[in-house]
Amino acid sequence: MADPKGFMTTPRETPKRRPVDVRIKDWREVYEPQSFEHLQKQAGRCMDCGIPFCHNGCPLGNLIPEWNDLMYRGDKDEAIDRLHATNNFPEFTGRLCPAPCETACVVGINRDAVTIKQIELRTIEEAFGAGTVKPMAPDRLTGKTVAVIGSGPAGLAAAQQLTRAGHTVAVYERADKIGGLLRYGIPEFKMEKHILDRRLEQMEKEGTRFRPGVDVGTELTGSDLRKKYDAVVLAVGSTQWRDLPIKGRENKGIYQAMEFLPWGNKQALGEVETPPINVAGKHVVILGGGDTGADCLGTSIRQGAASVTQLEIMPRPSDERPSTQPWPTYPMIYRVSSAHEEKDNRLFSVSTEEFLGDGNGNLRAIKIVETEFVNGKFERVPGSEKEIPCDFVFMAMGFTGPEKSSLISQLEVQLDDRGNIKRDENFQTTEEGIFVAGDAGRGQSLIVWAIAEGRSAAAAVDRYLTGRTQLPSPIAPTDRPLMV
Repeated sequence: MADPKGFMTTPRETPKRRPVDVRIKDWREVYEPQSFEHLQKQAGRCMDCGIPFCHNGCPLGNLIPEWNDLMYRGDKDEAIDRLHATNNFPEFTGRLCPAPCETACVVGINRDAVTIKQIELRTIEEAFGAGTVKPMAPDRLTGKTVAVIGSGPAGLAAAQQLTRAGHTVAVYERADKIGGLLRYGIPEFKMEKHILDRRLEQMEKEGTRFRPGVDVGTELTGSDLRKKYDAVVLAVGSTQWRDLPIKGRENKGIYQAMEFLPWGNKQALGEVETPPINVAGKHVVILGGGDTGADCLGTSIRQGAASVTQLEIMPRPSDERPSTQPWPTYPMIYRVSSAHEEKDNRLFSVSTEEFLGDGNGNLRAIKIVETEFVNGKFERVPGSEKEIPCDFVFMAMGFTGPEKSSLISQLEVQLDDRGNIKRDENFQTTEEGIFVAGDAGRGQSLIVWAIAEGRSAAAAVDRYLTGRTQLPSPIAPTDRPLMV
């Protein structure tokens, strides 16, 4: 145990965010540095409980009490070893995961939970700073080859595990650079891209081969993949965005979030001076109250939008954990992200009824109406209609499954009733030797689930290729969506 009385004597405290008026003028990450001594006190709040429910809250099964104790004692080398034992990319999850482990923390039953996410992040950053994160190349090669399609967190996790097992792995990405949504969807103010690049450099030194700018299914067909590789892992994500086909949808100025966010990242990195979708001086409305909507909000603020309004069809969540979502489940409560701290103009219980044009094909406003949730569906409140003037609308309403691309047809894999790629308990699709990991098989989910799926799929592929595996599989068969 770390500090036996830490959870009673030390209050929870997370790193401070940079002042709003300062940080909105740049694209850097929003948090200020925290002294290591301060972090040690926070790690000392872990009570090393008899049954660590944080393990259950974390899909990766992170050994949280162990590395909390090690960081409290200042044993950074052993702490990063225990952290890397279950998580390939703690620098990603430490920044981007919503921390279901913290809502399952035993201290959190009647006190503020341990700052698990921050301790995880500081553990990996201390390791990178000390130069102790080194390539782990395999001792020998198996002679087997694997293609990983998609370079998001699931694909990268699968690729790193399979490379370390001795297979020759190539990661294909249709975008210009490797990283998937980590590079093009996550704004710079949440994770600066040099964080991604340093991990990719490690993977290259281990032997993973990256093939960006290749549209698999067009330039490289499914038949080519089967001939060239002994196994294929589909980690193409859930990128089929949910649209809103209402009156006025054809007006200019209406975009999907993932049409807008990549340009914001290119602008932040200086790759473009003025992006094609630029909201400087314009009025913006965001449809959707989740993380993607908040990303659009923070990006719009940094581009200099005149106003930003965010709409959510659901009612405002409560500030306290609902009785229907008891500990240790992840509760739906009212949360304020760093972007909301910068400009919070959220409207709840409203639905968009029409996009209003100016007569020349350009968006001028949207028509909304208040809603009530009655008998399992949303009902409009008569007489509550109003207009919100806007030049741009960004739709951040979620995703419905992988794109129905030519690759899926060429590989002849089947889809399930939800439109995801169908798979069995070993992550194998309906076609032998073709596996699927991450959102493409699970459906839209969290980054921590993507990494867990990538690790588990890698173990399944290794067993398929060699008849056995020593790779860990964090997801038990009962946790996996089965073929139906």
